[in-house]
Formats: sequence, structure tokens, C-alpha cells
Amino acid sequence: MVHFVGAGSGAVDLITVRGARLLAQADVVVWAGSLVNPELLSYCKTFCEIHDSSKLTLEEVLEIIKKAEAVGKTTVRLHTGDSSIYGAVREQFDALDELGIAYDVCPGVSSFCGAAASLKAEYTLPAVSQTVIITRAAGKTPVPEKESIASLASHRATMVLFLSTSLTEKLQRELIEGGYDEATPVAVVYKATWADERILRCTVGTLHETVKNSGITKTALIIVGGCMGEEYMRSLLYDPNFSTEFRDKKQV
Repeated sequence: MVHFVGAGSGAVDLITVRGARLLAQADVVVWAGSLVNPELLSYCKTFCEIHDSSKLTLEEVLEIIKKAEAVGKTTVRLHTGDSSIYGAVREQFDALDELGIAYDVCPGVSSFCGAAASLKAEYTLPAVSQTVIITRAAGKTPVPEKESIASLASHRATMVLFLSTSLTEKLQRELIEGGYDEATPVAVVYKATWADERILRCTVGTLHETVKNSGITKTALIIVGGCMGEEYMRSLLYDPNFSTEFRDKKQV
């Protein structure tokens, strides 16, 4: 059996209870060593066989899994954050299906959730933004033209950008071309929830300069949008003049 486990956003205690239990039971762990907090390996048992996937190809990862399956061992494939976001897991699922190897998925806390917690931010504020766009700038790996930064920016929703910290000059230009005002608030969160987390605050108009001067080039999220500003509408859910399924409105 293979368990795909989301490691969480960084802090060792932000893995799920289920994820920690699966790690503790695993005979073999293949982990994303370039991104996952190595302290998470402390959950593993003493004689667990551990492989760093940052040094491996897909074929080499599959070979490790096949060898473990052949002798009845349980494998954990430990991915950063939640494996559904930029996790490169679909190709692994398809390969395991072809091999007839059973697997399941344990979700994790994505770094975009960890970043919101660190920022004490709510991405979906009434009258500001009710949509969160999770995307990345086009780099070595292309992005479909219909999902260009400029086209997505036209919605002026909350935008969370992965894998884009080294592309801020182009990113800033496309955000402005797409429709964000230069004064739109931006936060850059480096290694959200890790011990060495850093938070930079700027605007769309100062994004590139801020990131360039910080020396941050990777392992950071860029959050763009009015959700980090001061203006928003109070939620009707707790408004005394608003009735819900569970309570009548209370005139005040």
C-alpha cells in the first residue's frame, strides 16, 4: 500500500493526525527533501527506509515503490503542503494504476493556508473579494495562455502565486496590465509557518523592488489583493439584522 501524505505548510506540528500516524507506520518514506521540513522525519520509526525524491526521477521513485510492494512493505510518499497543488501526483497515480498498486491520499495544510494564518488574513472578504485564484507565473514550465497572469488579474480577486518569486519583474508588469491598481496590497511570505518564516508587505507597484532587495528567490508565496487592506463589509452571517436558518434577526 502507498499513502500519499500532505506534509503541511512547514511547521512540524501542522501535519494532520492521520498523516503523522501513517509516517509512524511506514516501512519506506519517499519525501520531497527540497521542500518538506526534515523535522517531520522524526515521526518515522527507527528502521524506516528513507529516500529524498528531489534527487530522483519519476521512474526511480516508482522503482522504490515497486521494490517495497514486492516484499509487503508500506510506503509513504510525503509531499509538501497538500499534494493536490503543484504536487506532480497525477502522473504517479496513473503509473500506480497501471502497475496495479493500491494507494490512497491523506490531505495536508497547503502553504497558502499557512500564509493566511501567518498574515492573520481572510482571503474572502465581503464586498472585496469572494474568489481566491491559485496560480503561478510562467517560467521554465509554461502556463496555458488562457490562464496568463494578465487575464486572471482582470478579475482583481485575491490571487495567491506559487513558484513566482524569481519572476517578480514580469509578474508586476502583468498584474498591472491585467487590472490591479499599483496601490493594491501585496504580501510575500517566505517559508510560511517554518521557524525562519519571513513576511514582506508592499504593493503591486513596489513588488519587484521589495522582493529583489530582500534576497528571497524561492520557497515563498505572493498574495495580491484588497483582502489585506482596511476596507470591507461586515459579514451578514453574524449581523443582528439578518435572519438565518438557525436564528431570527434581532432589531438593534
